[in-house]
Amino acid sequence: MPKVGMEPIRREALVKATIAEIGAAGSLDVTVSQIARRAGMSSALAHHYFGGKEQIFIAAMRRILADFGAEVRAGMAQAGPGQRAEAIIRACFAPSCFTPEVISAWMTFYVLAQTQPEALRLWRIYQARIRSNLTHALRGRAHEAGEVAATLAALIDGLYIRAALHEPDLPERATDHALRVLAQLTGGAR
Repeated sequence: MPKVGMEPIRREALVKATIAEIGAAGSLDVTVSQIARRAGMSSALAHHYFGGKEQIFIAAMRRILADFGAEVRAGMAQAGPGQRAEAIIRACFAPSCFTPEVISAWMTFYVLAQTQPEALRLWRIYQARIRSNLTHALRGRAHEAGEVAATLAALIDGLYIRAALHEPDLPERATDHALRVLAQLTGGAR
């Protein structure tokens, strides 16, 4: 008989184990058995909850995106009216969003989005949200707020790629770099 209330706990354990395994491997070249073992359960149970490796990985990316969203909301809540773009940039490189495991998951996510429709849909949602948030934050600060937002989103992705290629900048260094570019693109306007 199944233990009542265990499903959310086990799903969470599998999501965390997926992020850790991808971080250790640096790719999606991990098995459901490895993920399940790290989570302390059988691979059959992992398959029962998610169906397969790609579904577990999509759930892990949803978690990473939810954590990122929480960082953005927290930063925006503390930001002054002219500091919303800076808050978004700082959230992108917050310690919870810039660990080696999370960076590896992002890189794997980009690759998976090329072939897996659900990953591509999730990536498009993320891109639309970050551009929309940045565009809104830049209104009144930049003549072409949408273009500046697109440039900043691409820069943020590029800084993640550099970290993934084993040239890890400290989160503070990546933040400073993105903030300098923001100041250049807006003429220092706040």
